[in-house]
Amino acid sequence: MIRENQRIFNSLLVTIDIVVITFALILAWFIRFEANLLGFGSSVWGFEHYIMPIIFIIPVYIFIYYFLGLYSPQRTQKNIKSEAFKIVQANIIGLLVLSTYLFLVELTDYSRYMLAMFLLFSTIFSVTERFFLRQFLKYIRTQGYNIKYILVIGAGKLGQKFARIIIQNEYMGYRIIGFLDDDPEKDTICGLKVLGKLKDLENVIEMNTVDRIIIALSPTHKELMNWIIETCEKSGVRAEIIPDYYGYLSSKPHVGMIEDIPLIKIRYVPLDNHLNQFIKRMIDLLLAVPSLILLSPLLLITAIMVKISSPGPIIFKQERFGKDHQVFKMYKFRSMKLHDEEKEKYKWTTKNDSRVTRFGSFIRRTSIDELPQLFNILKGEMSLIGPRPERPHLAEKFKEEIPKYMIKHHVRPGMSGLAQINGYRGNTSIFKRIEYDIYYVENWTISMDVKIFFRTLINLFRDKNAY
Repeated sequence: MIRENQRIFNSLLVTIDIVVITFALILAWFIRFEANLLGFGSSVWGFEHYIMPIIFIIPVYIFIYYFLGLYSPQRTQKNIKSEAFKIVQANIIGLLVLSTYLFLVELTDYSRYMLAMFLLFSTIFSVTERFFLRQFLKYIRTQGYNIKYILVIGAGKLGQKFARIIIQNEYMGYRIIGFLDDDPEKDTICGLKVLGKLKDLENVIEMNTVDRIIIALSPTHKELMNWIIETCEKSGVRAEIIPDYYGYLSSKPHVGMIEDIPLIKIRYVPLDNHLNQFIKRMIDLLLAVPSLILLSPLLLITAIMVKISSPGPIIFKQERFGKDHQVFKMYKFRSMKLHDEEKEKYKWTTKNDSRVTRFGSFIRRTSIDELPQLFNILKGEMSLIGPRPERPHLAEKFKEEIPKYMIKHHVRPGMSGLAQINGYRGNTSIFKRIEYDIYYVENWTISMDVKIFFRTLINLFRDKNAY
């Protein structure tokens, strides 16, 4: 029922934190002044005077919570101790920042007792909130929801130990679908089936739901290990290794823990962090909605001109490969004459292509033909910035020919990307495009998106590969 809900959960968590922090401040004001339960006397200032700093407090506290990892997945944590300690840290830092802010804006008459109560209430409420949310998540996982499915490669001691830990800790929400192992005598391990030999890896991935692959093999099998990693990445499935396999890691490996077993993620993807995903999605919506409103006259004129320039539909819809291998319909203003797409689907658009209409050539050069993709962004299928999506048949072809090609599908595709602003658009080197796409996936930051966005605007009318 629910498998990939961390993004929704984090959005909910941020909302609840905002409510909790706001309520803690209001309650502190009520006890200090309205109820005067502590007998400290009243104030000449009203409610608005003491609640006004909430405009500053909310973003600061949310940022501190994020910085200290309070929005990172806690699936493998047995209890709330470490999270509670981080909440205490975050609220103390937040209070220090708030006190500094009050001093700088000369609100030195702000009640110190109220600040102390705010610290106490925000900490207690936040810890209590997290405790009940974590208990709820643990419960639904034991009921078979919010499950992630794991395939273990290697049924030796390491693989068996890992399986026992997963089985014993049902609250984590992991379920092992089985093992792959070349030992013919191994049929069932820890009550789990051996689904086949190592050579069956690609077939097992295609035939089953697999969210993570755990490699529990001896690092001495170098060639075999290389083949397993390449197969996992070609299939677009996240792989993690029970150490020590540093020689096989690429880019920025990330180390996590399940009980006392360290797991090394072969590839670090910043947008795996669900708060990063949330921030990027909010930026997409904040830019896409106003853009559609502001550009609506241009969209209308373009639609009319497309209809006048040649017979056929105004919007061209084409299947593209998106995030996590999901196929979606990408929208563009039609810039070509009607043709048999099935016969010509393997053809790239070339300079002076006879299929392109005169008006179509203009909207392609200026990228106006791409504007309907703002609707793909609203639907959550695309982002403003990201690797450009490819047609499914080409994605299937490229994943066999280009190492690590499928890594680009760990993030949402974009209207523009790092490869495009560096000149690799259209009929250019696919190898260089993938090189830039992988760099983007592994090194994403908000500032990188901002740079790509503005460079895209600058290049709109001077891209020599836009035809």
